[in-house]
Amino acid sequence: MLEAAGLTSVEETVYRLLVITPKASADEISAQTGLGREEVEGILAALTVKGLVISGDESPPHFTAAPPDVALLPHLQRRADALEQSRAAIADLLESYRSTRRQDAGHVIEVITGAEALRQHLRRLQDNARHEMLWFCKAQYVAMPSGSNRAEFDALARGVRYRVLYERAFFDDDGAVDNVISGVRAGELARSVPHLPLRLAVADRETAICPLVPGGPYGSPGEPTTALLRDSSLLEALTALFERYWEDAVPLHVSASGTIVGPDDTENTEVLRETDRRVLSLLVAGIADKAIASQMGLSRRTVQRRIQHMMALVGAGTRMQLAWHAARRGWL
Repeated sequence: MLEAAGLTSVEETVYRLLVITPKASADEISAQTGLGREEVEGILAALTVKGLVISGDESPPHFTAAPPDVALLPHLQRRADALEQSRAAIADLLESYRSTRRQDAGHVIEVITGAEALRQHLRRLQDNARHEMLWFCKAQYVAMPSGSNRAEFDALARGVRYRVLYERAFFDDDGAVDNVISGVRAGELARSVPHLPLRLAVADRETAICPLVPGGPYGSPGEPTTALLRDSSLLEALTALFERYWEDAVPLHVSASGTIVGPDDTENTEVLRETDRRVLSLLVAGIADKAIASQMGLSRRTVQRRIQHMMALVGAGTRMQLAWHAARRGWL
């Protein structure tokens, strides 16, 4: 237990004995530990050098333990300082490594061929994640059937944050709903959108896996060809794409009855924010986005984003459908 303080297991045994014994000779220590006398003398000499044991003047000499806080804490502090220096050196080396290879396409993009290789890389990606995983989950799995991604639960258990976006068709897959329920109950943050542009997994914003071309090598059917992306502008773009979809997605929760529900699955109607209600009323009145933005003191982009958010809430594909759903839910 005290290896971090620089003690071997036998040195720790002798030191612990002296901590609970006022003083003891080499023979007495040998008798109580079962170690040979010569071995005990060597251990006592090493402990003396380390400042953990004090030798008396009597003959034969008796030994006493130095106070643990005085004897051990400085050793631990020196090791902690050395460890911190090593971490800083490793961080510098990692940055140098990445800087050297940013122009190397072979380092930035690694091609993964086949479902089994993809499964292994996805598991490794999650096993190595330290902070956060981002996912685009489309319908009809390629490598991992619903319920088979146990690496997610291991990562959630050690504190990795999961944000997962599901397209609506995903829930038609066998076992998909139960899988999402299990993930949300384990701590996953889940949201839904009508459609996702691609499959995607991003670990710590440093590494991503996404489709490269449809099909397998040379277009053979059944074997996916994907890309492992490292620190690059392409990875930053994919991460930004995730955040853009996440912003307008519908949060999913598990109800008391054990079903997946969105914020509009209430007994009556979805309670809109006042800003959304005003945007909706002006939209239905036929006012253009630019005029709505001017009248409400918002940017045109914000107005369009809020309209897209309300369309996603009700599953509307057009603004006319949004108006119909809004009237049906009593939003107007």
